[in-house]
Amino acid sequence: MRNGERGIQQVRIAITMGDPSGVGPEIIVGAIAELMPYARERGVRFVILGSHEAHRRAVDLLGAEDIAVVVADGTPEASWPEVAFLPTGRENRPIAFGEISAEAGQFAYAAVARAVELALAGDVAAICTAPLNKEALNLAGHGFAGHTDMLAHLTGAKDPVMMLAHGRLRVSHVTTHIALADVPRRMTPERIRRVVELTEEALERLGIARPRIAIAALNPHAGEGGLFGREDIEVTQPLVAAMRDEGHDVYGPISGDTVFVKLHANQYDAVVAQYHDQGHIPVKLLGFAIDGATGEWTSLKGVNVTLGLPILRASVDHGTAFDIAGKGIARCSSMVEAIEFAVRLAEPVGRDASPGKMKQPSAAMERK
Repeated sequence: MRNGERGIQQVRIAITMGDPSGVGPEIIVGAIAELMPYARERGVRFVILGSHEAHRRAVDLLGAEDIAVVVADGTPEASWPEVAFLPTGRENRPIAFGEISAEAGQFAYAAVARAVELALAGDVAAICTAPLNKEALNLAGHGFAGHTDMLAHLTGAKDPVMMLAHGRLRVSHVTTHIALADVPRRMTPERIRRVVELTEEALERLGIARPRIAIAALNPHAGEGGLFGREDIEVTQPLVAAMRDEGHDVYGPISGDTVFVKLHANQYDAVVAQYHDQGHIPVKLLGFAIDGATGEWTSLKGVNVTLGLPILRASVDHGTAFDIAGKGIARCSSMVEAIEFAVRLAEPVGRDASPGKMKQPSAAMERK
């Protein structure tokens, strides 16, 4: 049954394992086990893609029931169970926890590639991705800087945009994995406009009728009248004026040391950050909970969404955590949030968010 045929009664989400040497398998098992009551009430089904051996190890590690039934590639989607497992590679030898290998990188790539095929065919409504290791990915012969580049290549998309989200924080990025020295020349009116427009579309899909978008300044104090740089004055200011004339509810440039506080205070619905760390730090600072006594992370929350693709994709906002892989202590909260976010993106605009687990949605999509 294709997405368009199943309506809101059934939404299938593909979940890719990422690097099977990392925490991906166990956070997937943990998240699905936690979400099953919500999923059944809401008509959500899942298909996990990756190494079946790694999945089985995760099930045993967590003492969970076997929550995924293996299906053969080519089996009609309409006959898949509520949680299906689709192997995406040959299990030539066990993949060790916490080790970088070409075999693990190939599993990570193959899972994403197959999930993209399913999404483009309409067999799944969205994909959620567990973390991969860039070195392993490249060892397997896939020269991508990460999921965003890979997804753009696999879908033929141009100029995708990374958005991080946690609670009221929704932060899109003009640039991501480039050197700081290269950021000013990538900060063009065309790129900023695209990021703003894609962010608006995503927020509208999540039920915000007229999103308020703030553009963070590149330079301290938005350049302080040109004393600290002219990019904000010469690039961002004219663009904001033009977009406001066109009817966009956009503001900026706003100094980076205050714009995220204003976002957290609900003065805006999203911020456009100019570079990777400018946008990532506030989301992770509020999304990662720490035990003050021990210094240990007690919760990892936050979602990474790729905008500008012909498919819907959400991801956890953390890495493979090789140091704790296979110990059964990885937190699945970010994967839970990513799945919830993907479901919200996939469902028709305006559907009530209150049923099931999301009576107080952790992704906090509605304007409060």
